[in-house]
Amino acid sequence: MSDLPAPTLEHVCTLTVLLDDIREMGQGRAGQRRIIPITGGSVEGPLLSGRILNIGADWQTIFADGLAELDTRYAMETTDGATIEIRNYGFRHGPKDVMDALARGEQVDASHYYMRTHARLETGDPRYDWVNRTLFTGVGARLEHSVQIDLYALR
Repeated sequence: MSDLPAPTLEHVCTLTVLLDDIREMGQGRAGQRRIIPITGGSVEGPLLSGRILNIGADWQTIFADGLAELDTRYAMETTDGATIEIRNYGFRHGPKDVMDALARGEQVDASHYYMRTHARLETGDPRYDWVNRTLFTGVGARLEHSVQIDLYALR
């Protein structure tokens, strides 16, 4: 049997996703449910650049142990006019005092909690067809009115 190549990560872009106020839904089947509308933002990086469109939201479930399940769907427009859909799923968790500080909108060093995602991007624009055949992973940080995600292609 031959050795399989180890995957590598290539930085694609940094997403700065602007958020509207949290809409609390109440207790759902699995935990506390809420929707956070996505209102815009920026995309800056070596492989993708543009802006986040005012389309989409993050549908979150907060479990009893404090784990936040992140389930987002939104879109970007590249600087040359392509529209790319972003579906990002992940987890955010950490010590209770850190998560409480985040909930209050305080600045918290991202190394003090875990925020990781996996993303699928899709477009019909042939210039960016490579995103349709690439898996992505992200490392994120929650800020007061935005989320920052460094997105990497899994090579």
